Amino acid sequence: MPHITIQMYPGRDEETKKRLAEKIAKTASEELNRGIEHFSVSIEDIPQEKWKTEVFDKITDPANDTVYVKPGYTM
Repeated sequence: MPHITIQMYPGRDEETKKRLAEKIAKTASEELNRGIEHFSVSIEDIPQEKWKTEVFDKITDPANDTVYVKPGYTM
């Protein structure tokens, strides 16, 4: 508990992904006042041609109340 999933276009190297995951876990542990050992982070590379249907449409659906920061771009 908790698990954080990051979805993004492919193209970042493994070291960049590792640093991002570690920073996200650290920030979450500080905000939730829990040890970092309680957090896990995964990164999913979503190809650009699948982004709209696999990610964008789901996170911008007005019925989806689980996304706390909506994207500031349109597709």
